[in-house]
Amino acid sequence: MIHARSSRHTLPRFPILGALEAFAALARQRRALARLDDAALADIGLSRGDAQIEAARPVWDAPANWRI
Repeated sequence: MIHARSSRHTLPRFPILGALEAFAALARQRRALARLDDAALADIGLSRGDAQIEAARPVWDAPANWRI
């Protein structure tokens, strides 16, 4: 049985790992978006230019709805 150390903090034990996982997922999604063909982009309502702009954003530039 693993016992957690008592702490005054209520934050997750390693919050940076969660942030790194989110950044990695966002980077993968943006790479996948950049690889879509024009027909697939049209299906989701994006132009090639929109996809290129989104794919070029840095990982720390996350969508506004991800921010706390």
